[in-house]
Amino acid sequence: MMTTSPLFSGFDGLMNLSRREGVDIRPTLLRVLADLYVQTNTHSEQEARQFVELTSRLIDQVDDATRAAVRARLALYPATPAPVLKHLGLKPSVPDQPVPLAREIQPPPTAMALEPVKNFHEAQLRMAAKLSMQPQDAAEISGLFFGASPSERALMLHNLAEMPLKASPRVPAQRAARSIEVLEMASWVADVESFTLELGETLILPWKIATQVVNDPTGEPLACAAKALGMQSPVFQRVLLFLKPEIGTSVHTVYRLSRLYDVFKEQSALIMLAAWRGSAMAVTRARYRSGLYDDERSRARSPTTQNRTASQPAPGVAAIPTGSSQNS
Repeated sequence: MMTTSPLFSGFDGLMNLSRREGVDIRPTLLRVLADLYVQTNTHSEQEARQFVELTSRLIDQVDDATRAAVRARLALYPATPAPVLKHLGLKPSVPDQPVPLAREIQPPPTAMALEPVKNFHEAQLRMAAKLSMQPQDAAEISGLFFGASPSERALMLHNLAEMPLKASPRVPAQRAARSIEVLEMASWVADVESFTLELGETLILPWKIATQVVNDPTGEPLACAAKALGMQSPVFQRVLLFLKPEIGTSVHTVYRLSRLYDVFKEQSALIMLAAWRGSAMAVTRARYRSGLYDDERSRARSPTTQNRTASQPAPGVAAIPTGSSQNS
């Protein structure tokens, strides 16, 4: 028989006790197992085998909330055994290699600007003295951000913090806290529609832009929206893990976005939020400008030119005799 490691000693006894007493402590055991395992960076082969054996017996026997919490805990731990990751629906890392880290986010170059974001810097210079964004400028920044690559977006978020632009005001703390709780609950059950609706209402974004932010395949707009809302980094990581499978099952993507989230400033997120709101105003103005142009002239009524003649009196009104007829 396999010798019990000191790390997991007593768990079999607790399992037997819970069966005899009728108290279901399996959710608590699974959480404690995960917490104990991630406290150290390395484990012996014996500890890894016992952890796989114990967690495999518990994962399918606990409630969804416990399974989700343990999944979030172990997904960010580099030394989680591959069988456990697979059992939780996560992609295991490549054997004998560390968990891939995102590339270092470099500061903006001083000698010359990167070619893909040249237009972005031109817009920055043009708006330097305005402070408040005009709708057309906001639409330009929003379009450049959504059309950029992940590395270009990281650079743009870094630059936004240094731009003298008026940012959107922060969401009130009480409203933000309530919204963050709703967003986290929606992400746990992968309810993208409810998540999008709540995010759009809280940040005052049209449905089209909120949908574009949530459904972006690489995740930077979602990170920007969460930062503008004041979401804490651990909560944002849980949202990444559960909201969308294409992001949550990729350890590299979760690490890259988590690192970006910790680096860029809230000021950048609030300026980008102002750009999204301003771009919506630009679209609205463009949509209704043709309908309002020359509106007063088109609605003006042309004066009537037809006058009643004396020979055609109104019905029921007797004609007034003339002087010649009286003399006769």
